[in-house]
Amino acid sequence: MIKYYLTLLMTIPAMVAAADRVGDFSLLDQDGFHHGMSWYDDHKAIVFLVQENDNQAVAGAIGAYSDLKLKYEDSGIEFMMINPMGRYNREAVQSQVAEYGVEIPVLMDDARIISESLGIERAGEVLLFDPRRFTVEYRGPVESADKAIRQMLAGEEILPSATATTGPIISYPMKESPSYVSDVAPILAEQCATCHREGGVAPFAMDSHTMVQGWSPMIREVLLTRRMPPGQIDGHIGEFINDRLVDNEDIRNIIAWVEAGAPKDGDYDPLANLEWPESKWAFGEPDLILDIPPTEVPATGNGVFVNVEVKFDMPEDRWVRGSQIIAGDRTVLHHTVNRLDFPGESGRRFLGGSGNRDKASITAYIPGDTPDLDPPNTGGLVKAGSTLHLNMHYTPNGRETVDRSQLGVWFYPLGEEPEERMSGRCACVFPNTWTTIPAHDPAFEQTASIIIENDAHIHSYLPHMHFRGKRMRFFADYPDGTTEELINVAKYNYNWQLSYTYEEPKFVPGGTKITAVAAWDNSSQNPANPNPDRNVDWGNESWDEMFFGAVNWKNVDQGGED
Repeated sequence: MIKYYLTLLMTIPAMVAAADRVGDFSLLDQDGFHHGMSWYDDHKAIVFLVQENDNQAVAGAIGAYSDLKLKYEDSGIEFMMINPMGRYNREAVQSQVAEYGVEIPVLMDDARIISESLGIERAGEVLLFDPRRFTVEYRGPVESADKAIRQMLAGEEILPSATATTGPIISYPMKESPSYVSDVAPILAEQCATCHREGGVAPFAMDSHTMVQGWSPMIREVLLTRRMPPGQIDGHIGEFINDRLVDNEDIRNIIAWVEAGAPKDGDYDPLANLEWPESKWAFGEPDLILDIPPTEVPATGNGVFVNVEVKFDMPEDRWVRGSQIIAGDRTVLHHTVNRLDFPGESGRRFLGGSGNRDKASITAYIPGDTPDLDPPNTGGLVKAGSTLHLNMHYTPNGRETVDRSQLGVWFYPLGEEPEERMSGRCACVFPNTWTTIPAHDPAFEQTASIIIENDAHIHSYLPHMHFRGKRMRFFADYPDGTTEELINVAKYNYNWQLSYTYEEPKFVPGGTKITAVAAWDNSSQNPANPNPDRNVDWGNESWDEMFFGAVNWKNVDQGGED
């Protein structure tokens, strides 16, 4: 334990002193909203008050801290609090902030890495953080913070406080130095290597200690900023199979290992001995593989939309367990919209539903998502001679290419019919009800709702927006008048549009209203924003916007209509 503590002190001593670089980081606040420090790089500074519940030093500092906020918030200074206590009860923090009588976000440092890196030592102390250089410019009592802010605004040297903060000391977990073989490599194998492997979607392979050691500074950075693993949802809400969240202890181990120089212990390298399935398909070779007609995509221009058809030339009707589209060129394939027609059907829109509860739903392609098999004894029908209509959307990327995508389908054994069917609807906003997103708005919200008419078990959620998408949260309003948050996609990423599936399906009674609340960042602080000066309407192109909040469920009573 002492060895680990001394190692940690040697790796972050500079972080304790003012004007030393901490690096970028992101945290969620007590209300589940995401805050990334680089987003605030148009501000001159962020002032943090170290918060702990039921702490007299914090309670005594709140008044002076609020006065600082009123005095300087129009001078390019952002004010926040940070709680270094680790996965602290959010409701308790919300109640405490209400007692303070302030509206200030409290960043919840679940893994306690950020607070430790910032050199936070005492509750009630104040830090002056530069979000452009990611440096701590001042730390000390709130009484001396006013002078430090004035010095910074005047471009003067910020002098250290002559008065020490008197709040209680913050202690951090101590453990032995983490082992690459036992502590780090297994986590990288489980959480990262599926994509970071030869032929994977990630830009480099985590296939040896040498490789991850070379990339270790970036590994540290993406963990601190929550850029990776992708799909960073709020881990405080719901339990999802594919949440891709890294446990707090594992984060601490990886960060400590990186800061110790990413050493290797022993001769065995777990990453070099990983084995992967030879098949490119998610569930092994499909029972049926169909070639989607190829499309020539030009080097430049607006989005390319192509309608194509794929015939199910099968001798018998079959029940589907799952399906997957593999992009021929994922650098240009934006998404697909699918519609399955049985023989003799035609004329329906892509987004409308067939009204046939038995009809299979063929998985569409969207960036970053992975297919799921239907739950056991659940599926949909494809009749022999059916036609899959696909609306293929391509985005030119500067080079001419030909996309040759494929559809794979997994069936139930011939003659076996699953007893149950999936249902689903979208809390969507379409052009007729769309509200224009104003230029430069950093968090413009819209809402959409659906009603689940019958008792049901919700299986998954899928949010869809474009480049300006900021977050999407789903809520349930139950017939008894209570409300519950179901999932918080706190940092939406267009490139990783994941379908979040419950570990155990969630029961909701008939008559439950599901509401999706989406927000868009149309400001210049959004690095993916094509044009912050534009008022944005609904549209198919990535530089326009959409709002789809898809919900998939299975009715408890499978005897009636969905």
